[in-house]
Amino acid sequence: MVSKDLPDDGHAVVAKGKSPSGKKAAPRDDEIHGPSPNAATNLAIADIALRGGAALVRHTIERAVLGKKYGPRKAAKVIKGRSLKETLLHGALARVALRSVPGAIVVGGVLVAKTLYDRSKAREARRKSEATVNEMAEKGES
Repeated sequence: MVSKDLPDDGHAVVAKGKSPSGKKAAPRDDEIHGPSPNAATNLAIADIALRGGAALVRHTIERAVLGKKYGPRKAAKVIKGRSLKETLLHGALARVALRSVPGAIVVGGVLVAKTLYDRSKAREARRKSEATVNEMAEKGES
């Protein structure tokens, strides 16, 4: 004889999302959470949202850093005027730095060395930097 509170499979009937002990039950493998019942679609939506959000944050930070010296309009033009080569190089360096501790140490070390070198050659670097930034801003206007 089967008890009234047991279904045909022999398991106790409890509130949805709760285990018989009253604790929250782990989600079942057949339950998919998200806007779509297709897990691949949910993954694509999450990936696009994260990448889009990261891009917005990156552009905001870049403008803020450049905007302190050049003003918001010129900063936007400088960012827009970057070459594809520069953009790909910066993205590759960021990936190397984020994927491993040794990569982060190497990339960080190179950036520290470059900064120290630039500071030692401050006047010359300042002139070159201004020329490069002006060139990038001109490219960004078109």
